Amino acid sequence: MNCASKTLFSSSYICQFTVSIRLVTLWFASRAVSGEVPVEPMVSKKTGLLYEKRLIERHISDYGKCPVTGELHTIDDIVSIKTGKIVKPKPLHTASIPGLLGAFQTEWDSLMLTNFSLEQQLHTARQELSHALYQHDAACRVIARLKKERDEARQLLSEAERQLPAAPEAATANATLSNGKRAADGGEQGPDAKKMRLGISTEVITELTDCNAALSQQRKKRQIPPTLASIDALEKFTQLSSHPLHKTNKPGIFSMDILHSKDVIATGGIDTTAVLFDRASGQILSTLTGHSKKVTSIKFVGDTDLVLTASSDKTVRIWGSSEDGNYACRHTLKDHSAEVRAVTVHATNKYFVSASLDSTWCFYDMSSGLCLAQVTDDSEKVDYTAAAFHPDGLILGTGTAQSIVKIWDVKSQANVAKFGGHTGEITSVSFSENGYFLATAALDGVRLWDLRKLKNFRTFEFPDANSVEFDHSGSYLGIAASDIRVFQTASVKAEWNPVKTLPDLSGTGKATCVKFGPDAKYVAVGSMDRNLRIFGLPSDDSTEDSAQDS
Repeated sequence: MNCASKTLFSSSYICQFTVSIRLVTLWFASRAVSGEVPVEPMVSKKTGLLYEKRLIERHISDYGKCPVTGELHTIDDIVSIKTGKIVKPKPLHTASIPGLLGAFQTEWDSLMLTNFSLEQQLHTARQELSHALYQHDAACRVIARLKKERDEARQLLSEAERQLPAAPEAATANATLSNGKRAADGGEQGPDAKKMRLGISTEVITELTDCNAALSQQRKKRQIPPTLASIDALEKFTQLSSHPLHKTNKPGIFSMDILHSKDVIATGGIDTTAVLFDRASGQILSTLTGHSKKVTSIKFVGDTDLVLTASSDKTVRIWGSSEDGNYACRHTLKDHSAEVRAVTVHATNKYFVSASLDSTWCFYDMSSGLCLAQVTDDSEKVDYTAAAFHPDGLILGTGTAQSIVKIWDVKSQANVAKFGGHTGEITSVSFSENGYFLATAALDGVRLWDLRKLKNFRTFEFPDANSVEFDHSGSYLGIAASDIRVFQTASVKAEWNPVKTLPDLSGTGKATCVKFGPDAKYVAVGSMDRNLRIFGLPSDDSTEDSAQDS
């Protein structure tokens, strides 16, 4: 090789080496910007640096300068260059087995550290959750205690308000007892003296009168619903189900009521509890505990969430639904001095009456639980064992242990009529929805009374009749005694034909209460065992299986 050739070869080699060094420099410059080998390389006319196309165009549009040198640049200052396929070099630590093992060890250590950190965070979260749950539980206990103290304070305040003496001026000007008679000068003395009551005010009387007028007008247009169960259907009634709702140590259902709009049945038991039972699902909705003796009467308050219970422990309780669906006692009323045998709700659903063996009945305001009037008949001493409002709300019917049925004018609390003829304690009274008939049950049987002529027009001799009930349409009459009888209602002169006799399957020989379901589609029966029994057409309730008596 001659000298010229050597010189040319050397110059070519130096040129290629210089280009290679330049490309490596550009590659590292590009890596400095993106951290990656450029896929679409572009070079700057000003700095000669190599960039990734998408990165440098975005950077120049945002900042207008080179990301490496900081010189001002425009899109026209960079040009694309053509390159061959770039093979990304492998990292040095993955080029050998020891390097791979080291990389795996590093990853494993990192994973273990991350796992340890997560476990620490989980432990901390568990501690925080445990602390939060403890605080929530403590707060719930405090709230429950405060609610209990609030209810007790309300009860004490209510009792104090009832016992407050009337103002001297009011006592002198218009001091009247709850039965409308003037109080003696100087008030009543002695432990047996009757408490002074606020009385039924003019506003309340106006409200009762307006309700009476509206309901009387509606009754004139009242028609039997087409969905009412027919006589043929009632004749085919059989037991659909039996539900053990009360305790076995004190068996017996003493009272019952049905909320037709929701098909919920309430039962009062000898075991001191009341049970709300959803017939459709066959489930107990709530158990009301608080009375110390048997629940003698139970009533729903219209379509509201209120329930009334009366008990042999001399008290009446008003129950209301709480947020969790259970029922809590809102008021405990202690105005009677003997066993309370009945409660009945006025058509306004704002007032109710309780009847007791202490020879008085009380008229209450539902919202406050205040006794507005405590009524007694001074002409004769009787013990009240049953009570029911007339559908129009201005008449109250009461039964007594002395076999007398008394009719009261609610506005004046005056006894306007009384019926004799029974020879045993009156156990139940029920007004027909037509407003003309009153049915009374006693130990000697059942009697029907014509309220227009104030006389007895029919008698059913069923010994030990415990309950009598008209259905909501006034088309059927149910009687609970040693068995359960259903009659078709008629007029004063026409016959009241028997429709169905249902056996008492409790084995006790004593059915204590009977109620008709919505549209008389079923009959609910309570007996001296702990079971609620439902009688109806199997086709109407095919999902319910007949339960065996417990």
